[in-house]
Amino acid sequence: MRTTVVRSAVAAVSALVLAVTGVAWDQYTNLSDGLHRSAALGSGSGTSTGTDTNILVMGLDSRLDENGDPLPAAVYDAMHTGASDVGGYNANVLILLHVPGDGSRATAMSIPRDDYVSLAGVPDGQSKGKIKQAYGLAFDQEHKQLVAQGVTDAATLEQRSRDAGRTSEIATVRQFLGGVPVDHFVEVTMVAFYQLAQVVAPITVCLAENTQDSYSGANFHQGYQQLDAAQALAFVRQRRDTVHPSLNFTDLDRERRQQAFIASLAFQLKQAGTITDPTKLQGLIDVAKQNIAVDDGLDLLQFAQQASGLAGGNVTFTTLPIEKFGKDPLGEDVNIVDVAQVQATVARLLNPAAPTSAPAAPAAPLGTVDVLNATGRTGLAATVSQTLAGDGYTAGSTGNTARRASTVVHFPAGAGAAAAALAGTLGTSHTTEDGTVAPGHLEVVLGAGFTLPATSSATPTPAAAPTSALDGISGGGIPCVK
Repeated sequence: MRTTVVRSAVAAVSALVLAVTGVAWDQYTNLSDGLHRSAALGSGSGTSTGTDTNILVMGLDSRLDENGDPLPAAVYDAMHTGASDVGGYNANVLILLHVPGDGSRATAMSIPRDDYVSLAGVPDGQSKGKIKQAYGLAFDQEHKQLVAQGVTDAATLEQRSRDAGRTSEIATVRQFLGGVPVDHFVEVTMVAFYQLAQVVAPITVCLAENTQDSYSGANFHQGYQQLDAAQALAFVRQRRDTVHPSLNFTDLDRERRQQAFIASLAFQLKQAGTITDPTKLQGLIDVAKQNIAVDDGLDLLQFAQQASGLAGGNVTFTTLPIEKFGKDPLGEDVNIVDVAQVQATVARLLNPAAPTSAPAAPAAPLGTVDVLNATGRTGLAATVSQTLAGDGYTAGSTGNTARRASTVVHFPAGAGAAAAALAGTLGTSHTTEDGTVAPGHLEVVLGAGFTLPATSSATPTPAAAPTSALDGISGGGIPCVK
């Protein structure tokens, strides 16, 4: 039926661009017919058992579009990433999305781009390197071979070289992760991320500290803030702080940024009604058709039926472990990995153990919280309401009110202890009894400069140092990160 609304997981933002949007049937056909399709997956990528699906998302460092053409100068200026000759065909974002066929929680595994691994097929004669390099090395090798064979058509050279890069990257990832099947892939260019952010901006994110970086153009304050497209790109690209060196940024923090951004965007797409806005929906589809490539076997409608829970937060993001930072034989910075540990981790994530005991009884609701925004920052009341819901409160009404300096919790008679507990969660000590607040409710008025404290269960603070432990972000909200 043309009026049937379906859930379509199209790609991921730098990692899952267009993560789970709802598309009417005619729009689905428009998208499916216009995507770049590739046969690079081949028959050597394995097939998941049952109805499970594994999708490898590859975000390219290239400053070119999917056809290999340069972008308008104004786009390069806005992206703050250098011109068309900067970057290359490295797969700087690698995320394996595992969607269980039974509808249970999906897992998005980020593979740090500088993991030093064996490269499948020895592309360009290189047996080991950073995992991101498999794409570019195979692209270069194929491009040189085609030119030597007399191929001169630019489009043919570009697409056949890209297919070689895709095949090599997929094979290298599979080998590194222990032979896991890759059922489908999605390839995203850097400009696709920027254009997506233009369509859906402003985008709300949350930072645990003030941070600034002249390389990426990042300049953010602590707490929740709304970003335009250029700022969003800086947010996911930042891997250093040129003003606060004590923050000790690493590439692992950039992985966390990407995960947090995807979680925030999916939450906002659902909350803001983007998928019911014809103009924005068409904008999302246009971005996908211009700058995203997928394997020729990906049936968007079938996958939509399987992955409808992702937009609702039914996904956990995690970064695969590294052992330490080190140098390769050429002196370049790399991540030293314990391959056996990585493969064991992936195996656990793909095949979680069944619970051995009955689940604990759910905690009693902590009460209904109404949130009023007195900061002037658009969308903050809804964000805080959702975050408190994650902490066990029931989401009440949200709205805006006159500006005020401090945050305060209003409570009805007899609810002083509950108000104090909520105030502590919000990082304030101001509470006041208010006879206009309904029984069973608490009312929060957010004052200027409000930020959720890092101890909130919905705002985990990532570790800056390398770690062998899983460090996950849950979907369904706007997490705070470094």
